[in-house]
Amino acid sequence: MTDSPVSRQENSPKRPNDSNGEFKRLLVPETSQPEDEHRESPPENQVLNIEEDRDKTYDSVPPFSWAKLWKFTGPGFLMSIAFLDPGNIEGDLQAGAVAGYSLLWLLLWATLMGLLMQLLSARIGVATGRHLAEICRNEYPSWARILLWFMAEVALIGADIQEVIGSAIALQILTRGFLPIWVGVIITSFDCFLISYLEKCGMRKLEGLFAVLIATMALSFAWMFNETKPSVEELFIGILVPKLGSKTIREAVGVVGCVITPHNVFLHSALVQSRKTDPKEINRVQEALNYYTIESSAALFVSFMINLFVTAVFAKGFYGTKQADSIGLVNAGHYLQEKYGGGVFPILYIWGIGLLAAGQSSTITGTYAGQFIMEGFLDLQMEQWLSAFITRSFAIVPTMFVAIMFNTSEGSLDVLNEWLNILQSMQIPFAVIPLLTMVSNEHIMGVFKIGPSLEKLAWTVAVFVMMINGYLLLDFFMAEVEGFFVGFLVFAGVVGYISFIIYLVSYRSSQSSSWSSLEMSQRVVSTET
Repeated sequence: MTDSPVSRQENSPKRPNDSNGEFKRLLVPETSQPEDEHRESPPENQVLNIEEDRDKTYDSVPPFSWAKLWKFTGPGFLMSIAFLDPGNIEGDLQAGAVAGYSLLWLLLWATLMGLLMQLLSARIGVATGRHLAEICRNEYPSWARILLWFMAEVALIGADIQEVIGSAIALQILTRGFLPIWVGVIITSFDCFLISYLEKCGMRKLEGLFAVLIATMALSFAWMFNETKPSVEELFIGILVPKLGSKTIREAVGVVGCVITPHNVFLHSALVQSRKTDPKEINRVQEALNYYTIESSAALFVSFMINLFVTAVFAKGFYGTKQADSIGLVNAGHYLQEKYGGGVFPILYIWGIGLLAAGQSSTITGTYAGQFIMEGFLDLQMEQWLSAFITRSFAIVPTMFVAIMFNTSEGSLDVLNEWLNILQSMQIPFAVIPLLTMVSNEHIMGVFKIGPSLEKLAWTVAVFVMMINGYLLLDFFMAEVEGFFVGFLVFAGVVGYISFIIYLVSYRSSQSSSWSSLEMSQRVVSTET
């Protein structure tokens, strides 16, 4: 019997054929074929060869190895930076100051929800050998692909403004106000050249830099935690006992809303490409997924502890005080200094060091994510330094404008931060819906398609997060939008926004039907022959 000339998914893993035990690749519709044959492989110094025993075949997943876990360690920690950016840090300090320890349970569950989405992102990258932006380019029509790219870039610019401003605030603190925020923005913008240099030196060098930055954050905020001595009993009660009051709803929404950042969903599926794993070898792919699950869980545990330190410090120092409602990223260091004084290591500068580490690490990962998003959606091939420069320019120009306009106004920066949070929240569906659509598609994922239970759980989490952000969006616009003309523009934008979400969801349903029909037709052909 000869197979009919149906094109096949090049990177899909193989699965056993039910009839004869041979391995066959999954058939896919002709229209969904990738056009990546011309795609260049990453430079050798950016890919770690994990399979030292690649000539050896396994009938099952290879046994666990601590040495191999160490080789897989890296992408998850780069991914975890998005949980520690200045926007998250500000959300932590405001939650602690306004709600005390009562929202720590929500921080824990929000981190677990974020972990689920990031594991699915890693899964699609390992199982297909391509990252999410590349897959979206191949699966969606051109107009939808361009619109998804635009949404991802908007979210990335919004996040980048927060991160760069956070770094600039830290530099202002550490220089005792000598450097204005706009100068800090210029200094921070040069990280695009640093990332290009470290990429050429090798992936491990880049990961080493992030290890230093994460360790700096952990040590800084742990030192503050030890210095302020929050109540351990209240801390554990806050983690274990769910509590939500009417006065803390806004802070609760902020805690949940920032766990999924659109650019990070795209980024993690690309970061796992730095470990060389053959997507056609089922046992090797499963082994990689197991190691990435362990590594990502450990990374987000570290990020949870850092966020917990920040929340607890401000809960101890400012919960129930008159400063609680006015504290923000700009004035937090000065409030800490007034509360706890100087000493050998003034808490103001410890805070500044931790904030600088958070800002710099997140701006570098943002630049990295921007490269993958632009190259993946638009199928652009260019020098890394040029790609990093273009990506950085998208964010630096509006950030410089913001820094000059809001340099002297703490209140204005807080309002700006709210607008940026809204901007990023609006983009979440355009990263999460494509992710869940692709990871539940058998013709893309092969045997690594997620099962019905996990799919339902993932969609439940995604809908919950989108509803939370929808509440934040509605609350913000109800308070800020005034006038008929502005209201009409907002209404028109909301209609277009919801229409595109409906299209993405309906596209998923229609594609599922066509794939099911194709698979049924293949079975009929196979039975007849």
